[in-house]
Amino acid sequence: MASDPNLTPQAGLLSAEANQATALAAYGGVLTIDLDAIVANWRKLEKTAVPAECAAVIKADAYGCGTEPVARALHRAGCKTFFVATIAEARTARAAVPTATIYVLGGYFQNTGEHFAKIDCRPVIGDLNELAEWDVFCRRTGWTGGAAIHIDTGMNRLGLTLQEAQAIIPRINAGDHGITLVMSHLVSAEQLNSPVNAKQLAAFRTIASEFAGVPAALANSSGIFLGAPFQFDLVRPGAALYGVNPTPEADNPMRPVVDLKARIVQIRNIERGETVGYGGTWTARRPTKLAIIGVGYADGYFRAASSNDGTRGAEVIVAGKRCPVAGRVSMDLIAIDITDLPPNAVRRGHMVTLLGDGITVDELAHHFGTIGYEVLTSLGRRYARVYKGSNAPVEQPALAQHAAPSAAEPPAPPPLAEQPASPPPLPT
Repeated sequence: MASDPNLTPQAGLLSAEANQATALAAYGGVLTIDLDAIVANWRKLEKTAVPAECAAVIKADAYGCGTEPVARALHRAGCKTFFVATIAEARTARAAVPTATIYVLGGYFQNTGEHFAKIDCRPVIGDLNELAEWDVFCRRTGWTGGAAIHIDTGMNRLGLTLQEAQAIIPRINAGDHGITLVMSHLVSAEQLNSPVNAKQLAAFRTIASEFAGVPAALANSSGIFLGAPFQFDLVRPGAALYGVNPTPEADNPMRPVVDLKARIVQIRNIERGETVGYGGTWTARRPTKLAIIGVGYADGYFRAASSNDGTRGAEVIVAGKRCPVAGRVSMDLIAIDITDLPPNAVRRGHMVTLLGDGITVDELAHHFGTIGYEVLTSLGRRYARVYKGSNAPVEQPALAQHAAPSAAEPPAPPPLAEQPASPPPLPT
């Protein structure tokens, strides 16, 4: 594991292990991401979806796990197609996987064509205006990089209506259309018996069959487990890759990916009747020993995990035993009731486990009042990040603050050569 030279003592004074420990001491917590587990999850999903191609959704910094290391690991495992949300995310992904196919789910806006062309990625088009603007760009420049068509079958979010999709069929069937994928998105895939699933499947199957020769994609993580009829030519799992349960009505078939540990910054004793934290909402019912750990809601450990005199909050693992949160989660600190541990089980500086060792992403999401997706994408930027497994990068960015990919749009590249031509009018 690489270390930050600004944080480690002068080389040669301490062992590598001591240098690492010294560097990690600058952080309140350590977030460990198991790239081998991500690869194993992708392979399981790929096997479940055969003969469909298994892509990977790596938007939102690969659900908080790091776009570049995740994309590289999956590409080495055989993943050829990736989905991101924005052009900025596509630039990061392209740097990691130069030969992969990359789709941008956020759609196409006028004057962004050159950005797509420069990094050779494909917009997911879900509006007739977007399609018209894309047509203008392609005909003006001669760009043939391809695009996906998103059709709304019930989400009522993005996508052409079924009527709009039907209206462009003649254009698609005329050939030379540049459409490389037709897709939709399931509303309730995690609910096996939801009637919406069958309704969406029927609608999508009908319209996709009219896009002659164009591959089709419907299933997300949970949709893969709805069976072969939902899998079409390509599946695009996201959260399941990172350990979130895609089948919440059954046991989780995915391997856990993320482990989060935090440092004890102080141990203190309080008397029966004393309160802990903001608002004094948690009262000690006995002489109590507390461990104060150095993370909080600023680090993605939600305030909703707090406890009070009437409600038990989340738990963390201290010296191998589950211990409850005491009082409100603060911005940078959490109090843990460790009274039931042996007297000398822990001390200041020891690490406790907030996520991992049996505490799953979905369990934590339950305490947070949300879903595993939000837990993963909310993990803060103040952790030391460590990648493990055979796919771990040789030089890790673990001990430098992990910066999220820039949200700024890339600078405009030089304009492509113009080839004036008027596209045929789209149907109204």
